[in-house]
Order: sequence, then C-alpha cells, then structure tokens
Amino acid sequence: MPRVLISDQLSPAAVQIFKDRGVDVDVKPGLPKDELKTIIGRYDGLAIRSATKVTADLISAATNLKVVGRAGIGVDNVDINAATARGIIVMNTPHGNSITTAEHAIAMMLALAREIPTANASTHAGKWEKNRFLGVELTGKTLGVIGCGNIGSIVVDRAKGLRMKVLAFDPYLSPERAESLGVEKVELDDLLPRADVITLHTPLTDKTRNILDAKALAKTKKGVRIVNCARGGLIDEKALKEALDSGHVAGAALDVFETEPAKDNVLFGSDKIVVTPHLGASTSEAQENVALQVAEQMSDYLLTGAIQNAINMPSITADQAAKMKPWIALAENLGAFAGQLTESSIKGVELTYEGNVADLNTRALTQAALAGLLKPNLSDVNMVNAPVVAKERGIQVSEIRRTQTGVYEGYLMLKVMTERQERSVAGTVFSNGVPRLIQVKGIDMESHFAPHMLYVTNEDKPGFIGKLGTLLGDAKVNIASFNLGRTGPGGDAIALVEVDGPGPESVLVELRKVPVVKQAKALTF
Repeated sequence: MPRVLISDQLSPAAVQIFKDRGVDVDVKPGLPKDELKTIIGRYDGLAIRSATKVTADLISAATNLKVVGRAGIGVDNVDINAATARGIIVMNTPHGNSITTAEHAIAMMLALAREIPTANASTHAGKWEKNRFLGVELTGKTLGVIGCGNIGSIVVDRAKGLRMKVLAFDPYLSPERAESLGVEKVELDDLLPRADVITLHTPLTDKTRNILDAKALAKTKKGVRIVNCARGGLIDEKALKEALDSGHVAGAALDVFETEPAKDNVLFGSDKIVVTPHLGASTSEAQENVALQVAEQMSDYLLTGAIQNAINMPSITADQAAKMKPWIALAENLGAFAGQLTESSIKGVELTYEGNVADLNTRALTQAALAGLLKPNLSDVNMVNAPVVAKERGIQVSEIRRTQTGVYEGYLMLKVMTERQERSVAGTVFSNGVPRLIQVKGIDMESHFAPHMLYVTNEDKPGFIGKLGTLLGDAKVNIASFNLGRTGPGGDAIALVEVDGPGPESVLVELRKVPVVKQAKALTF
C-alpha cells in the first residue's frame, strides 16, 4: 500500500480521499525541516501547500518518493530539477484556485483605484474626509498583464468586463490565443510605458525575479498603479518604495512579498500601498477544491500511474501509463543524444513512430523527445513546456505515424534539421522494457544509454580502435562497453563507448588529433 505524508494543512475531505482510495496517509503539518528530512524516506508521496520547502537536500533523503503534490498553482517551493533528476513527479492544481486568485487581483485593483482601505480607516475614525479620497476610474484605462496563463487569462476576462484595454506580455502566449482573449500581445518594454495599471501573474523564475526592478519601473508611465497577487520577488521592493515616494508610481497593491511572513517590510506604513497577507487563494471554495484535486491526482498516480497537471511530465491516462514509460525514456534519451551533438540553430524536428508505438500517446513521446533535445542548451525546458519553447524559437515539429515495415515491432526515429545538416537517431524498446539505440545517422548499431559515454565519428581505417583504447587506458578511463557501426569497409564509422566516469576533456582533445577522427564528444544520460 502506497504511503503519503501531508506536511501542510489540507482539508479533512482530502485525507478521506486518500483513505478511500486505499492509500496510507499520515497528517503531520508544521514539521521542523530536520524532522521532515528524517522521515521522508518512508513515503511514496508528499502532499504540500506553500509552507513546506521541498529542497534538493530534502529530495536527497526521499529515497522512496515518487510524487510531490502541491495543493495550489505555485511550485517555487519545490526544487523541480532535483525532483526530476530523481524521477519524482511534481504535480500542482492549476485550476483549483485560479478564479479565486484572479478575483483577488481585481479586488486589489479596485481597492487601489478608489483608495478603499484608507477611506475605510478614516471613516471608522469618524473623520468623514469625503474630499480627501479622489480615486480614478478603471473604465477606459490600459491594463498591462505580465503573464497570461490560467489566472492571467481570467483577470483579462474580468478587466474586459470593466471596459479596460488590455496589453499582455507573455513569451508563451501565441498570437491565436492573444486574439481569442482580445488582448494586444506586446514586449515588456512596450507594455511598461503604456499601462495605467500593471498586474503580475507569472511564476517566480530566474528570468522573472525582479522583473519590475528600478530600471523597469523607470520606464513605466507616471502615475502607474501596480498589483502583485502572484509571487513575492517579482518586484524589487526597495525600488518600488523609492518610486512610490517620488510619486512616479501612484500606488501599489500587494498580496505577496519577497520574504514571508512579511511582518517587517520596507513598503509597510504608506497610504499609497494596499497589502494583504497572501490571500490570493484564500476562499473556502478554493481551499477545498485544490485539496480534493491534489488528493485525487496523487492517488491516481500512485495506484495506476496516471499523470495529471504535472510540471515535469505530460499527462498520461492510467491505461497508457504502463506501456508509455519505457517509450518516454527512449524518446527523451534520443532527444538528449541529438541535443548534445547539435551545435547550430535547430530549424525542424521530425518524429517517426512505426509499429506498435504509433498507437500510443505520441504527443507525450514528442514532448519527451523535445525536452531531451532542447535541455542541453535551455536547462529550464521540461516535457510540459518543450512544445511551446520550440514554437517560440521557430522550430517546426512534425510527426509521422505508420504501420510496421521493418524487423522491430515498434520503432522511433528522431530527425533534427539544423542550419548545417540533418541528423537522425533511432531506437526501440526491447521485450524486457529496456530502451535501446539502434541507428545513428543511418548507420545501424546497438547500444543502451549509459550515464557516461563517448561519441566518436571517424573514417573506418585500421588502427583507430587500438588508438582509442590506448588513449583511454593511459588516462585511467575504464571501458564498460564498446559499440561500433559503419557504412561499409573504409567508409564512415561511429563508435559509442560507455565509460565508468566522465570522459576527461584531455582525452577528447587527443582523440580529435587522430587523423581519421571527425568528431569526438562526451555524452551524459
């Protein structure tokens, strides 16, 4: 029976879902991080909200962990890369609190425009300062939305209802989606000087941290109002304070802060600022929805292998899960193989699915292959966002599905077209479920994917293999397996060498000096 630890406060109904589905569940909110690290190895699943920090250190101790479920949308408290490296699925509930958070952003915008909090405090004090509070209308104003995903799109819909003009900055927003939302898609530097109100709805990443810093704030329209109900750290709080004090920014409404709980903040105490204690998802409906949703999703994965709303994996039904797993591994490894060897801009990618694999969820396999292909140069790519990243970079992606024509029951070929050349690599999954490489650049060969490999292309001339072995031996690099393929006697040849550790660059330098060697590169999987 799978075991799940709930380390933050979740609805009792969510706990009951786990129990009813046959999952053993422990509820231990508020554990000190050292104690959590001590016990995490006992569990297959970890259900969290925002309080628990799933760090690389915690993941290293989670020897049995298979899934982390975040009841909510933001996963910046989870080290996605560390989880992915360990094969841990990270799920969130992107729709459970979207409406609630969007409504809070609109409420904050209205409160800021009409100075409701200070007017409320003044009236409670018996001052009746009717002439003091001169607000602004939102009708006809321009709203700049930074991040136009689930929540941002709902904010756009509500803002359109207020008769606002909407600009949207989001690298992943397609022109078709922008048109359907009725927004003008712009670059950030175009949005900043045009918006009367700016609202943020983007996750916190290395690229978005302090996206509104002093330099960006200086580009905004004088009198702009800023709303942040997304993540603390998107705004440079000190720079915002200076812009408010100078009068360049008319006001700000913040639900999130760089450091939380925010009990002492440079922005506190100003009448120009409306603040709430991270209430974006704090409605009874949202709290219940996300808790129930994460319990269902985690139970489905642990009991059937079905994946929903994963950050680092595509969605897969329960029926598909068992068949898909080895093919996903193959697709990602083929992509990683090609990606590590590609040194010029990618123009197109073609996936050919032949035989029984053509009947599977090829969209998930294509996402896996793209993630593997793009990750060597774009480390933040995952199987969820890989197709969008490829589209943004103008990479044409196509799929071909056909019945079995060769000796393999199932066959997957990845072809990469660059500015310089085409490169193809193909593989299959054997009956034991092990992915195998079976062809590179049209040359038949067979190899598994090892953690450390050397890839060498050369002319098929006598003495090469001996020279290669000597160079590795002199460098104290042990050969675990050796795989060779060629077009024909004296033609082009490829060697794939599995070694017991990272191949020293010094060995590769010497290999490249060998007259028959065309390319020598270290690969990791």
